[in-house]
Amino acid sequence: MLLSLSIRDFVLVRGLDLTFSSGFGVLTGETGAGKSILLGALNLALGGRAEGDLVRQGAERAEINAEFSCPDASPAAIWLQEQDLVGDPGLCLVRRTVEAGGRSRAQINGISVTQAQLKAVGEYLIDIHGQHAHYSLLKPARQMEILDEALGLVAEGVTLAAAWWAWKAAEQGLAEATRQGETLAQVLAQWQWVADDLRRLDLHPDEWAQIQVEHSRLAHAADLLAGTQEVAAALVGDEGATLARLSGARQRLSGLAEMDPSLAESQTLIDSAMAELEEAARGLNRYAERVEIDPQALNQIEARMADISATARRHQVAVDALPELFEATQQRLAEAQASADLQALQEAATEAGRQWQMQADRLSAARVQGAAPLALAVTAVMQELAMAGGRLEIIVERGAAGPQGQDSVAFQVAPHAGQDLKPLAQTASGGELSRIGLALQTILAEDKGSDTLVFDEVDAGIGGRVASVLGQKLAALGRGRQVICVTHLPQVAAVADYQYAVSKQVEAGQATTVVHRLDTEERIDEIARMLGGLEITATTREHAAELICKGAAV
Repeated sequence: MLLSLSIRDFVLVRGLDLTFSSGFGVLTGETGAGKSILLGALNLALGGRAEGDLVRQGAERAEINAEFSCPDASPAAIWLQEQDLVGDPGLCLVRRTVEAGGRSRAQINGISVTQAQLKAVGEYLIDIHGQHAHYSLLKPARQMEILDEALGLVAEGVTLAAAWWAWKAAEQGLAEATRQGETLAQVLAQWQWVADDLRRLDLHPDEWAQIQVEHSRLAHAADLLAGTQEVAAALVGDEGATLARLSGARQRLSGLAEMDPSLAESQTLIDSAMAELEEAARGLNRYAERVEIDPQALNQIEARMADISATARRHQVAVDALPELFEATQQRLAEAQASADLQALQEAATEAGRQWQMQADRLSAARVQGAAPLALAVTAVMQELAMAGGRLEIIVERGAAGPQGQDSVAFQVAPHAGQDLKPLAQTASGGELSRIGLALQTILAEDKGSDTLVFDEVDAGIGGRVASVLGQKLAALGRGRQVICVTHLPQVAAVADYQYAVSKQVEAGQATTVVHRLDTEERIDEIARMLGGLEITATTREHAAELICKGAAV
């Protein structure tokens, strides 16, 4: 529910702070006073288009703040949680600023957001019906949208549209593959040659490094054998070897350590060094026993290295990149083969078309099934809106295939008893079209999930008894949720739970819109003005008071 609306420097508004209640509230005032400006500000706060000319002349920026109640289990609260935009418990605060240059900023609960996010949360918080909405009824596309909205089929329509575009994409892919068949075959042949060449090479990721180590060992086998034998002999081979000399030094130090025990640590270190040198000598001897001078193995490994290097040069990559090139080529080859598989592409396109058709048939059946009950509901409301004996029928027929299905939806109307059904555009006058639109809007509003419904002068062209019926219907809607209506009809204003009067004043030579919440006496005066024009007489005030009294009893 909308709790408050704060407006600063917006169009003709210098500054307004409005509070709203539950039930049915109205905004009234003379033509041009700025009633719809207030709803324009609310629409801007909830993601409407921002332009620099919305800023009041002479001001730097316009600022709109709206506060909504937002119970924890409500769809709006769930959306806020999903978006990590939760603020104070049970509340949702939206803020929009527009600079004179056209730049705008948006916040939800103090957190900067995008215009799209404002629109998204607005769809959960409020539902606005514009004053010219009934004219869109003449468009077949809008008639289908209304039918889907009333039957709760909007989500199914979105899914069907996605299936349509997936089908068209599959068909386009098939057509493209068919056109590029010869070129694609050449690409396939090239990638197949690369893949076969690298598969023949069978180079493992670590093999090149291992081959280089093994080649070095085989190429220097003679030097390695002689060198290790020479070093081993220098360690243990004769009396002049390192270990023999260390042994003599140890014996001499052992005698000295008997005279000074502090030399024992040095003796221990020499013992450790001798043990390590002995182990080194044994290791060198074992290595020398394993070394083989093998020209054949050396030739084989050099041939392998030459093959690898030649392959790398052939494909113009570094040797280390050959395994990665093989994997990438295999992936590209698989993708190209899939693109070249016309049969598979044809099967995919056929399946995508089958999925779309299946969903379209389900949606069509739901439209056909729900069209008659919706038409009957609208027809019932028409009887109360000075269209006695009139009726609406919603025709759902097979039409051209498209994103929204394969249906053609047409609203046909007989405005009065004894008249034949004809397309809406050919039958209804402006007033009748307005009343049919109102009937649809009130029925759709009953099924909306929003807690707040706003009607912006949707009663244009209506008067007399029909205006009273409309007021009663809006008041009935207000018993279950918050309803706010901009109206010029006294019959509608009289049944409201509360009323704001909008007027225009001149301040410092500049027109400014002001808004005032009316008490009981002020309501009588305002409704008397709506009844009698410029001159308010005792009779019009009495009539106004009677309307309010009757409205309170509704």
